[in-house]
Amino acid sequence: MEQNQNQSTNELEVRREKLAALKAAGEDPFEKTKYPVTDTAAEIVAHFEEIKSDPETGLVGKTVRIAGRMMSRRVMGKASFLHLMDGSGQIQLYVRRDDVGDEAYAAFKKWDIGDIFGAEGFVFRTKTGEVSVHATSITLLAKSLLPLPEKYHGLTNTDMRYRERYVDLIVNPEVKDTFVKRSQILRELRAYLDEHGFLEVDTPILTPFEIGASARPFKTHHNTLDMDMFLRIETELYLKRLIVGGFDRVYEVGRIFRNEGMDTSHNPEFTSIELYQAYTDYHGMMDLVMDLYTRLAERVCGSTKITYQGTEIDMGHWEKLTMVEAVKKYAEVDYYAWQTDEDARAAAKAHHLEIPSDATKGTCLIAFFEAYVEDKLVQPTIIYDYPVENSPLAKRKPSEPAFTERFEYFIYCREMGNAFSELNDPIDQKERFERQVAAKRAEDPTTTARVDDDYVHALEYGLPPTGGLGFGVDRLVMLLTDSPSIRDVLLFPTMKPID
Repeated sequence: MEQNQNQSTNELEVRREKLAALKAAGEDPFEKTKYPVTDTAAEIVAHFEEIKSDPETGLVGKTVRIAGRMMSRRVMGKASFLHLMDGSGQIQLYVRRDDVGDEAYAAFKKWDIGDIFGAEGFVFRTKTGEVSVHATSITLLAKSLLPLPEKYHGLTNTDMRYRERYVDLIVNPEVKDTFVKRSQILRELRAYLDEHGFLEVDTPILTPFEIGASARPFKTHHNTLDMDMFLRIETELYLKRLIVGGFDRVYEVGRIFRNEGMDTSHNPEFTSIELYQAYTDYHGMMDLVMDLYTRLAERVCGSTKITYQGTEIDMGHWEKLTMVEAVKKYAEVDYYAWQTDEDARAAAKAHHLEIPSDATKGTCLIAFFEAYVEDKLVQPTIIYDYPVENSPLAKRKPSEPAFTERFEYFIYCREMGNAFSELNDPIDQKERFERQVAAKRAEDPTTTARVDDDYVHALEYGLPPTGGLGFGVDRLVMLLTDSPSIRDVLLFPTMKPID
């Protein structure tokens, strides 16, 4: 481990010896149960100008009580300067022997960087202009037995930063800023949907069987029921059951689990949001996406124009193209020129695309889109009217049954979300489920996937015309915090054990 490489065995022993000495003297810091904090570093600095000070001495009458971790210290005989870091930031403290007492000051000089302590004192500004706290009493609250990484070398190994996020948060303040902003994004998401009449709900994480969707689930076993169960790969089917039951607008923010690969935009465990609105369609979902993302950029980043990995993204301007239009624009291939599936396969082969031997026109269109279009969609773009071949839950277009009322939207060449006019025909839905399960069994004969008959049963009671939308919260946070990897926006990303 990086910090273990930088620390000597001697230093570890010394810290433990100091703890042993404290315990022997009846001053075990770990026995302290609380400290009455009244102020934070950020509050003290922010409100300093509001506090009246003595014009001659510069001293301020306000007494404060703060607590946090010692990040640096400069001992100058009978007085010392140090920096305390709490949850809000850092502030300088001035500790003088004459104020805290000989015994307390002698004990303080034995403290280590990383120790957690409390301090009471009054606020003042130093001759260099730094807002500080002049301590009148100090209390050790927890002993740090491991030294922090060096100030200028820090915890820079990316793998170790993810594994030891607790150290990363201490020594890299900008990391904490990312997760503060993540929390803000979630608050704004919920506030927007709540204001628009959506109800937040919770649906099961454990499901009784594997559905026929393409994502691979995690499998577990319930001992009492003596049955296999699966961690959910989506929340869609339960949420639409609620629309059948009479809720007109519902949403869920929750963890999703997929037993698949990992890269800069995929983690096996991630956060998604899905929402469903009765009596609207995918055009209504388009309007919601554009309005929501514009508002999030303004509220979280202060402008509709943000920068992601050096590229300016205008969240206030969206392009809309059908998949057919996008392929024609970027690949210069016209779907409507194909008369048969064979024509489509010939065009795909001429462009060196890998396709199944029985590929349909719709399958070939998707292949062209993935090969020629996705990496061009830097600015916010909505791609709509997807082929029925890869849209098992979307309603067909009445005017073009080969296509569905589905869209995905892309930013910085990355798919950010997916939406449909929801399929509400139970007969059509069951047939699509059956085809989906058959395809999965052909691909993997050991699969236990089956049709969700209860969902079909729910549809038979009647699902009103409904628009649905789902998107990954982590990718949204990546975008709005300018983070290159999904691991940068997950406090504890999935990691392979070191041993």
